[in-house]
Amino acid sequence: MNPRLVIAREGIDLMHEGHFKRELRGIYAVWWREFKIFQREKSRVVASVVQPLLWLFLFGSGVGASFSVGGVNYRDYIYPGILSMSVLFGSVFFGLYIIWDRKIDVLKAVLVAPVSRVSIFFGKVLGGCTDIIIQVLILFAFSFLFPAVNLWGIPLALGILLITAIAMVSLGLAIGSLFESLEGFQLVATFVVFPLFFLSGALFPVDERLPIWLQGAVKLNPLTYTVDGVRYALLGLNNFPLYVDIGIIVVFALLMIIMGSILFSRMK
Repeated sequence: MNPRLVIAREGIDLMHEGHFKRELRGIYAVWWREFKIFQREKSRVVASVVQPLLWLFLFGSGVGASFSVGGVNYRDYIYPGILSMSVLFGSVFFGLYIIWDRKIDVLKAVLVAPVSRVSIFFGKVLGGCTDIIIQVLILFAFSFLFPAVNLWGIPLALGILLITAIAMVSLGLAIGSLFESLEGFQLVATFVVFPLFFLSGALFPVDERLPIWLQGAVKLNPLTYTVDGVRYALLGLNNFPLYVDIGIIVVFALLMIIMGSILFSRMK
């Protein structure tokens, strides 16, 4: 069924329900639309899986031929970082869909529904996180190709990546709510995404050998703690205690949810 018709039908039904149930139905309707769009965009799924695999098998194998890190093959070492990269890129750029919905007037139909904008925001966050976690699960299916990976650590790694996805999708939606052009969003998102990735320790160990200024930048980066937590879950290697990693990621996610919901609510 056409997602626009789904929204219209849900909007009519919502007008006759109680407030709490109406908000839940609104969240579900937005989530369902985002999920159906994801199902139809098979090329998006393929691209989101192929790109990380290219990093792992081309970049990882090439550099890994020269050295290892912490007694682990370099390709295995960056596997947690590439998983985090997949979440970061997919989540932040999910905000593009707000701008696209504006251009085809779908966003107007959503915003006039008898539900709060905060509920619409949460529906989009859940939709984006569902898409990202499906992509991550596909990448986890290749984990048997990395001998050093502890398969029992996948549930913990998945939980950390889910919290990160919530934070980054909220960030992407916050950025998307500020722009009306795809070009403006891509410019700002690029200045956010690439520093977060390259300063996360995804491709190199975070230790005292780094320059002082770089150590400070890495420790201020919330994605650093995602990479560190996932690396501990899958490889048993970490620079910070697990509770510190999870604590910082949770606080960051809460801050992004608050910021994203405020900016989304003020969007015109």
